[in-house]
Amino acid sequence: MRRTIRVRGIIEHHGKYLFVKHAPASDYWALPGGHVEPGESVITAMEREIIEELGVKPKLGRVLYINQFFTNTVESLELFFDVTNGGDFVSLDLDATSHGRLELSAVAFIDPRQERILPEFLSHLAEDSQTTDWPKVFVDDHRSV
Repeated sequence: MRRTIRVRGIIEHHGKYLFVKHAPASDYWALPGGHVEPGESVITAMEREIIEELGVKPKLGRVLYINQFFTNTVESLELFFDVTNGGDFVSLDLDATSHGRLELSAVAFIDPRQERILPEFLSHLAEDSQTTDWPKVFVDDHRSV
């Protein structure tokens, strides 16, 4: 089984959260981010991924969620970081990024309760933001028996 580490940024602005749809045309929204490269720290990876996709340097806060996800071939560990400078992401120019137009079909601040979101636990971001019980840990096992 192959293992991978991913990082995702939780970017909030006026009660909505920045989500992306991956190219060519995903039917669900996800948080921006991506894979941690071999030898790369999770902090460096989070900054790199956000800059590559969105063109803005994130100010990183604490880890809010940890998600361990299994399929038959891959075990993924995802760390979801609070990005504290959400207002800097309001006016994005994906044409000025190195990966934005290549990897993303849509970017928007949305209410995750109103859209199809993956992973599904992110649909509760607004409610979860009222708690001090961080990080929240999830394990999703999608291996067939």
